[in-house]
Amino acid sequence: MEIAAEAGTAQEAIRLIRSQEFDIVLLDIAMPDKSGVEVLKQIKREKPELPVLMLSMHPESRYAVQILRSGASGYVQKEALATELVNAINTIVRGHKYISPAVAELLTADPASADTEKPLHEMLSAREYQIFYKLGQGEGVTKIADELCLSVKTVSTYRSRVLEKMNMTNNADIIYYAIKQNLID
Repeated sequence: MEIAAEAGTAQEAIRLIRSQEFDIVLLDIAMPDKSGVEVLKQIKREKPELPVLMLSMHPESRYAVQILRSGASGYVQKEALATELVNAINTIVRGHKYISPAVAELLTADPASADTEKPLHEMLSAREYQIFYKLGQGEGVTKIADELCLSVKTVSTYRSRVLEKMNMTNNADIIYYAIKQNLID
């Protein structure tokens, strides 16, 4: 294995991915200038076949399922052993998704029994979660619309769906929930 390039920001990562060919991208979920999830989605729009392994300090139960639904080829915690990271990279480079036993358990849990235990945010679609996450960080609908190249009306519709699905009444409820669940850094 060889590290072909390294980036400190989302913009650098996107620039490198556009200018060079890589077998796999290791992407941190927390980046200084942009969410790793947003970078993942941009990579998937521009180079859908490029495998991306997401790294996070957060446990699988918080983000893994959502990240995999967003197009990642795998999810590994930063605290994982080096052997797990190498195993994940080798699995993905061979053309398979890397799913740890903990993530496999999350993905195969019986939906009927899991619904009562499942956190509310895990019931959101990928786009709803994206809007929820930005609202949880205190961003306004207009700013979110600009960032995601959507109309304000579309973002407002997603916001309404999020509020309804999560049984909340306003953005303050979303922010409180996101803080309480440790979903924002």
